[in-house]
Amino acid sequence: MEPAAIAIRIASSAVMPLVRKLFVQEGPGAGIVERAVRISSLVSFRGEQRTLSERDLTALAGTLVDRALDSAAPGERPIAADETRAVAEALARTLCALGTIDLEDAHAVRLGHQAFARRLRAAAPGAERELSADGARFHAALVEAACLHILHFFTQRSTFVAATLVAQTRDLAQIRARVDELVRRHPGQSAEDASFEERYAGDIVTSHNHLTIYGIDLAHSPDSWSLETAYLGLEAEIGQPPTEGQGGAEGEGGAEGRGGTGPQPVLPAEQALSGRDRVLLRGVAGSGKTTLVQWLAVAVARGELPKALETLRGRVPFVLPVRRFSQGHGGRDGFPVPEEFLSAVRYPRAGAQPRGWAERVMAQGRALLLVDGIDEAPEGDRERLRRELGRMLAHYPGNVWLVTSRPSAVRENWLTSEGFVELRLAPLSREGVTAFIQRWHAAAREEDATDLDRIDHYEQTLLRAVRITRDLGRLATNPLMCGLICALHRDRRGYLPRGRKALYDAALSMLLERRDRERDMHTTDGIDLTQEPKVQLLQKLAYWMLVNGRSEMDRTVAIDTLAQHLPAIPHAAEQGGPEDIYRHLLNRTGLLREPTPGSVDFVHRTFQDYLSARAAVERHDFDFLINHAHQDDWEEVVRMSVALARPDECAYLLDGLLAARKGVRPVESRHRKLLAAACLEHATELDPGVRARVHRYTRDLVRPTSLEGARALGWIGAIVLEMLPDPVDVSEAEAHRLAVTATSVADDRAIDYLTRLRDHPSWTVRSTLAGAWRRYDTDRYADEIIAHLDPDELEFPVSSLEELHALRRLGGRPCVQVTGALGPAQLVEGIVADSLTYLWLMHDVGEHMAWLGAFPNLATLQVPATQRVTGVPEGVQVIHG
Repeated sequence: MEPAAIAIRIASSAVMPLVRKLFVQEGPGAGIVERAVRISSLVSFRGEQRTLSERDLTALAGTLVDRALDSAAPGERPIAADETRAVAEALARTLCALGTIDLEDAHAVRLGHQAFARRLRAAAPGAERELSADGARFHAALVEAACLHILHFFTQRSTFVAATLVAQTRDLAQIRARVDELVRRHPGQSAEDASFEERYAGDIVTSHNHLTIYGIDLAHSPDSWSLETAYLGLEAEIGQPPTEGQGGAEGEGGAEGRGGTGPQPVLPAEQALSGRDRVLLRGVAGSGKTTLVQWLAVAVARGELPKALETLRGRVPFVLPVRRFSQGHGGRDGFPVPEEFLSAVRYPRAGAQPRGWAERVMAQGRALLLVDGIDEAPEGDRERLRRELGRMLAHYPGNVWLVTSRPSAVRENWLTSEGFVELRLAPLSREGVTAFIQRWHAAAREEDATDLDRIDHYEQTLLRAVRITRDLGRLATNPLMCGLICALHRDRRGYLPRGRKALYDAALSMLLERRDRERDMHTTDGIDLTQEPKVQLLQKLAYWMLVNGRSEMDRTVAIDTLAQHLPAIPHAAEQGGPEDIYRHLLNRTGLLREPTPGSVDFVHRTFQDYLSARAAVERHDFDFLINHAHQDDWEEVVRMSVALARPDECAYLLDGLLAARKGVRPVESRHRKLLAAACLEHATELDPGVRARVHRYTRDLVRPTSLEGARALGWIGAIVLEMLPDPVDVSEAEAHRLAVTATSVADDRAIDYLTRLRDHPSWTVRSTLAGAWRRYDTDRYADEIIAHLDPDELEFPVSSLEELHALRRLGGRPCVQVTGALGPAQLVEGIVADSLTYLWLMHDVGEHMAWLGAFPNLATLQVPATQRVTGVPEGVQVIHG
C-alpha cells in the first residue's frame, strides 16, 4: 500500500494524545494572551519546563509509526520491517525541529498543515538521509499527518489564537473530520486497488485535460486548448423547486427582505456545486456542460481543487457520457452497473481493473459520478434511466452525483424526489465573453508569433463588435459560439456574417473548402471533393443520427450509410469507396471525430442539428419535422429548418406546428406552439398572416402559472416580449412571473418591457430586476432600471468594474452584493462609502478585512461559508453562508 494512504488513515483519536505530549500544559490564566507565541517556547522537550526527554521523544515517534503500520492491511506494509526503527528515529529528529523553528503559532496555522510540514522537514535537513525511497515517502506522510494535529492543538490552547483564527480553527476541524471520514471509507484498501486508482487518475487527466470544441480546428484557429486555458470559470443559477404546499401562482409573491424566495444570484459553478451531493445541471447546447464535467474530473484526479470543492478530495471520478452506454454494453441497454462503468465508456484499461474494484469504490461512498448528457439518450429510454439511477442511489449511498442535460430534455424536478438540486448554467456574461475572446487571441498569439499586430487588431475590433452589434452579441452566449465567432472573424480578416444561418454557412465554407486551399495543402489521400458533395454526405450521417435519436454512431453504420448514398453523388463515388470517403470526411473536414475506436460523432451537437435541418429541408420532410417537434432533441433542427426553408415552406411548417393533431398530448401541443413562436426570428421572409396566427395562438401561453414555467419561456427568444401582457394591472404574483420571463431573455429589447415593472412595490419583482443587470447593456440598464428601483431591503449585485462604477454614478446603494471577482482596492474605490450598510461578498477576497474600515456605516458583512476573515472592524456583524 502507498505510504501516504497508510498515514492518512490514522484516526485523530490515535494521534492527538501523542501530539499533546510534545507541548507544555498551560497553567491557570495562560490562555489570556494578547499576542502570538513562538512555537519553540511551547515544546515540552526544551527549556525550564522540560517534561519530555530525548528518549521519550523517540519513543513517542515510534508509537506514531507503529499505529500507522497497524492501520495497514495484512501483508501490505509500506516499508520493510528492518526500516521501522530508522523511520521512527527520522520522525523524532524532525519533530525535534519544533524547538528550533522560527515561527509563531498564529503564522503556522495560517500556513496550513501541508506548508507547515514542509517548513518543519526543511528545519531538519538530515533527518531522512538514511531512509529508502519508500521510507522517505512514509516519513513525509507521517510528518504531514502530525502537523495537521499540531496546528489543531495550537488553535485550542490560546484565547488569542482562537479569537483571531476562528475560521482556521473551523477549517482544521473540518479537515480532521475528513481524515476520520477517509478512515471510515478506506477499510482495508488493497495495494492492487490503490495502484490501479493511481494509474486511473493519471489516465483521467490525460484523456480529459484537452478540449476540442473551442477552436474546432478552423483555419487560423488555435487547434489545441488545454483545460486550464479553456475553462473560463462557468457560472450557474440555482433552481428553486416549489416547496411542499406551494404550487401554481400560490405563495410566490409573499417573500420579503433578505433571505426570502427571491431570485438566486448567479454563482461560479464550483461555488454553486459546493456542499451538494446530488445535482442535475441543465444547460443549452454549447454552454459548457461537458467542459465542466471534464474540469471536475481532472481537478479531482489531480487533487487540485478550489476551496469550495475540498469535500471532493480523495474521490474517484467516473465520467459517464450517456451517449456511450445508452447504445448497449454487456449485451444490454440502460445504466451500467459499477463493474461495467469503464467498459461502457470504452476506457482502454477497463480489463486491468481489479475484480470488484468499482463496486468497492461505490459501496464505500468514494465515487464522483459525472453522468453527462441525459438528453443524448433516446427519449423513450430516459425514464428507464431515471429508475435505474434511483436504484443505484439507494444501493450505493454516500457518493456524489452530477447529471447534465439540455434544459427541456427532462421535465421540471425530474430528479427532485431523489434529493437532487437543479442548477442551470448561465449564459456567458459580457465579462465572460470578453474573457473568452481575450484568451482565444492569447492562444492565437502563442500559435503564430509572426502575426502579432494583426491578431491584436482582430481582438480589439471583435471586442467592440460584440458590444455594439446586437445580432452578434446574441450569438456569443456560450463557449462554442464564441470560439466559432473568433475563428471566423480572424479567418475572414475582420468581417463576420450576421445571423445563425449565415454564421454556420460561413463556418461550413471555411471548414469544408477554404481551409486546405488557403493553407496551400494538397490532398494526401487522393480524394479532392468540393464543398457541396462534402455537405451532402455529412448531411446523410447527421440525418441518420436525428432519425435514430443518436448523437453518436458506429463506424460501420457510418460507412454503410455513405455506401447507400454514394451512387447518387458521382463526383464522390468516382474518387473512392465508402470507407475511403469516410476517412476523408473524418480527417479533412474538422466536423467529425472518433471519440473512441469504432464510433463517430460530430465535434458538437449544434453542427449535427444544422446539417440535419439542411437534409430535412432538401427532402421536404416538413411533416416529419412537425410530427417530432415536441421532442427536445428536434427543437434546434426545427428552428434551423425555418431559417433554411423558402417562404412557402416556412408557412407550411409554422402552420403545422399550430394545428391540432390526433394523439398529441396537451403539453406537447403547447410546446409545439411555443416552438412556432421561437422560430419567427429565424424566418427571413414570412407571410404576415402566418406571423399573426402564431401570435394569436401563443399569446395566452406566455402567461405562465409557475415560476419554472416563467423561466422556461426564455428559450423562445426576444419574440416572447411581443406577446407578454401589460404588467401594470396584474396581481403581484403574476407581475413576478412576468419579470422572470422578461429577464430570461438576454436581449436589450427586454429593457423596454422591464421599464413598466421598475416601480412595482413588490420586493420579489424589484429583486428579480436587480438580479438581471449582468445580462444587459450596463449603462442603459443602470439608467433605465437600477436608478428607479426602490432600494428598501434590496441587494444590488455588481459583477464587474463597469457595473460598480455605474452604481457609484447613481449615488451608491445601502446593500451591495458583489458577484464578480473584484478585489478590496476596487471595492473601496468603487463603492460610495457613506451609503453602504450591508456588503455581501460572493467570492473569497482574502482573509484580512481591515479595509472595511473605509465604510463608516457598514453594519453587516456576508461572506462565503469557507472564507476566513480577520480584522473585521468593531461593530460589523459577520455572516457566513
